[in-house]
Amino acid sequence: MKYCNPKFTFPVLSMLLLATTGCRKFLEKDPDSNRASIQTPEQMSQLLISAYPKANYMMFSEALSDNADDKSTQLNAYETNSSCYMYEETNATPNEQDSPQMYWSECYNAIAATNQALSIIAKSPDPDKFRSQKGEALVARAYNHFMLVSFFSRFYNAATADQDMGIPYVDEPEEVVTKKYERKTVAYVFDRIEEDLLAGLPLIDDRAYDIPKYHFTKAAANAFAARFYLVKREYANVLLHANAVFPANNLSDQLRPWNGVQWTAFGAADLRNEYSKSSLSSNILLCEAPSWFFRSNGSRYGYSDSIFNVCYNVKAICATNPTWQFEQKEYIYGSQPHIYIPKLGEYFKRASINANFGTGYIMLPLFDAEEVLFNRAEAKVYLGDAAGAIADMNTYISKRALNYNAARHNVDDANLKTYAGTQNTDTALVRGILGLRRLEYISQGMRWFDVQRYGITVKHAIRNTAGTVERTIEVRDGDPRRVLQLPASAALSGLPLNPR
Repeated sequence: MKYCNPKFTFPVLSMLLLATTGCRKFLEKDPDSNRASIQTPEQMSQLLISAYPKANYMMFSEALSDNADDKSTQLNAYETNSSCYMYEETNATPNEQDSPQMYWSECYNAIAATNQALSIIAKSPDPDKFRSQKGEALVARAYNHFMLVSFFSRFYNAATADQDMGIPYVDEPEEVVTKKYERKTVAYVFDRIEEDLLAGLPLIDDRAYDIPKYHFTKAAANAFAARFYLVKREYANVLLHANAVFPANNLSDQLRPWNGVQWTAFGAADLRNEYSKSSLSSNILLCEAPSWFFRSNGSRYGYSDSIFNVCYNVKAICATNPTWQFEQKEYIYGSQPHIYIPKLGEYFKRASINANFGTGYIMLPLFDAEEVLFNRAEAKVYLGDAAGAIADMNTYISKRALNYNAARHNVDDANLKTYAGTQNTDTALVRGILGLRRLEYISQGMRWFDVQRYGITVKHAIRNTAGTVERTIEVRDGDPRRVLQLPASAALSGLPLNPR
């Protein structure tokens, strides 16, 4: 797949659309020709390849979280890595891989593609033949807005959402060079997300896709719905949609088999190749994105051996302390040891045949079975089903503990409460689930969502050349720095910035 790097940023979405959809041969003409050329569902599905953000949020999201540490002054700290760890403004362009600015730009690029698709469908003489593509466009539009509002607005809180500034919810193609947008409330944005999600999900037909894992299938849309309702704390809906991801109730069979015969024999390169394969049952939705994720282990601010050990403490919830299989796949680099778990490999595309520079790409798992399991387990706790939550936790452990044995490795009530520091069963279960999720997604940025949902304080140490902590940056719940600032281009267009 070609990737077009846009030179313009929101709100000139019509120009962004041309930059994005220019990657497709059937969209290389003027807008009127584009509408005329898309006559089949297959062509519409090709347009909707552009409905997913071609950018990676993992690296800035991870740097913001408590999964990041100052590993060594001898390691490189590029702009996004440094500024997010320091909770400072990121001075990056929309073309800078792994930056918040690029993520903002690419999400609105993707939204522009969905709006173009929906406009063409609405004007079609036979819109019903695009039923599935309409569903995909609506769900993709909802997903892009959800990710944007989660990073660039105050995180959803039912008590304040009707007062907090949201992000522009764009639901129609631009027909003017510059169009003014406004920031309505987070509550408004969430209402629109839910409207699009629930309208689009029933329309999706998985048979419309040649490679379903690159599109919002029924499973992927339900996985997104489970995440959305977890943020809203509507736990009955979380359970409903999580169960709908795997209607055959075979979620256990869909998890990555880290402790299986094949995966235990893998080396680092094998793991990187396998982790984001479309044929892997765990992967529900994949998206290609330009990113230097593969090389990020050499960055100054990230997960260190000490952070890794903190994450591994969650194994204490088991009856006896197991060895996690991917614990055996650690590699040590740098002047100070820091842990590298082989996950996402890189495809490097040279700028030309003889060039020694180019762009690195990764295949990014946007949703997987593990997240669905964690979301379901957490929802069960709040719905009063502690036994069901424990069963889900044990299912996960059964795919991670080396030489898994239920009697030795399943969750132990006393150990769980000791780990969680509470005798309250429900609180202990939630903390155990958060701990398992944190361990599972090290380096992938997912921890930030839990930090925001539960208002977890983040403390970032700043060390000198001797490794001694010189100062600590502490960012508590409600601190305005926990909201990413809008890109400069958005401010120039008249959108109010986030308060500081």
